[in-house]
Amino acid sequence: MTNATPPIAPATTTPTESPVKLSESAAREVRSIVAQQELDAEKICLRVGVKGGGCSGFSYLLDLTETQKETDEVFVIHGIKVIIDPKSLLYLSGVTIDFKDEIMGRGFVFNNPNATSTCGCGSSFSA
Repeated sequence: MTNATPPIAPATTTPTESPVKLSESAAREVRSIVAQQELDAEKICLRVGVKGGGCSGFSYLLDLTETQKETDEVFVIHGIKVIIDPKSLLYLSGVTIDFKDEIMGRGFVFNNPNATSTCGCGSSFSA
């Protein structure tokens, strides 16, 4: 009787699913802004983040940038390269970013299941 060790399957790498969701309408608006500002779509990234401030403690950050830090997490969502710093990722996991164009206004909307409260304008939250 031999105690042969079964072969170990080789490690595989699969693309990491983004912890942040970007709706198709939000991605479409980002592409529109990139085109309107005549930015290089191949180089530009959407930085999503959180910073201290706002009426509820934290506020959301959206920025089009070519600058990427070594510590940034990178995800491609609907063809948009999204970068998130590790600290912001703690607060953004599960967030859906949408774009609304309605009579009462237009803009990006954050749906954050981690938020314990949000301000009336929806641009800041507490966790």
